[in-house]
Amino acid sequence: MMVIDGAMGEGGGQVLRTALALSMVTGEPFRIERIRQRRAKPGLLRQHLTAVLAAEKISAARTAGAALGSTELAFMPGSVTPGEHGFAIGTAGSTTLVIQTVLPALLTAAAPSRLTLEGGTHNPAAPPWDFLVESFLPLLERMGPRFDPRLERPGFAPAGGGRLTLHVTPAPRLSRLDLTAGPEIAAEGLVLLANLPRHIAERERDTLLARIGWAPEQVRIRHPLEALGPGNAVILLSKAAGLTSVFTSFGKAGVPAEAVAEAAVGEYRAFRAAGVAVEPHLADQLILPLALAGGGSFTTLPLSGHAATQLELVPRFLDVPLRAREAGDGVVVEIG
Repeated sequence: MMVIDGAMGEGGGQVLRTALALSMVTGEPFRIERIRQRRAKPGLLRQHLTAVLAAEKISAARTAGAALGSTELAFMPGSVTPGEHGFAIGTAGSTTLVIQTVLPALLTAAAPSRLTLEGGTHNPAAPPWDFLVESFLPLLERMGPRFDPRLERPGFAPAGGGRLTLHVTPAPRLSRLDLTAGPEIAAEGLVLLANLPRHIAERERDTLLARIGWAPEQVRIRHPLEALGPGNAVILLSKAAGLTSVFTSFGKAGVPAEAVAEAAVGEYRAFRAAGVAVEPHLADQLILPLALAGGGSFTTLPLSGHAATQLELVPRFLDVPLRAREAGDGVVVEIG
């Protein structure tokens, strides 16, 4: 059985999620030790345990160590079972990270699937719902599968309570994807504000308009009234031909609204100045499906710890060459 050090690379939940995803796809069992060793609170938190249990159900796996706080886990997958699957995290833990874990196995499954998840949909340090529907899933559709994502109720930390569904129509195989930088053809901003004073969103909108120079109609304020708790996010979308890049900053108690907007602007400007195709968070997500497709490439900014971890871990499950080389101020990632 393959043994994986959970402290490798970024040393957090990405190691576990990638191992689970690839184990489901390949049928290769593994044991992971020192789970999330580099985090302030090591071991399986609620969202990580939900990812394990989701992978266990979808792949008819046998597990040992699947419990809250566990720092070791053995995972022995069976056959992937597409169909109706529902999972509730029970906290504001990220639903999109659970999707990240189980989706690779469903992309080329024998039949369609419908996932229903409850928990957080807009979480700091996790891909928000808008990233999923605007950036990641459209790229996967270019590789063959089809998706019907629905956000029934947003969930912000700490209240959670979000609910989403994702219908997956698989493809017989995944197609190669090569992404190069192109000019921005459209851009827009979205300010989400739930159960908080409206002036917060207005100040964030005004900061975006002042710092980027967009027209007023390019920034919208949305109040998701169905949210169970307070929440605030600034989301910027930069659209090129066939690819949308998403930049997000979350409001936090004690942080001025202007600073929240400035954080998103900073990421957006750094990306546009670099002249690369893929922003860093999308780069984290693309490596695994491109490896499953057997090939692909993209240009991006210097790799994050998550992306570097993917480049190290994926070849342990898949016999596909992965390379990253510097090019100007960015990096070229080549797979296959």
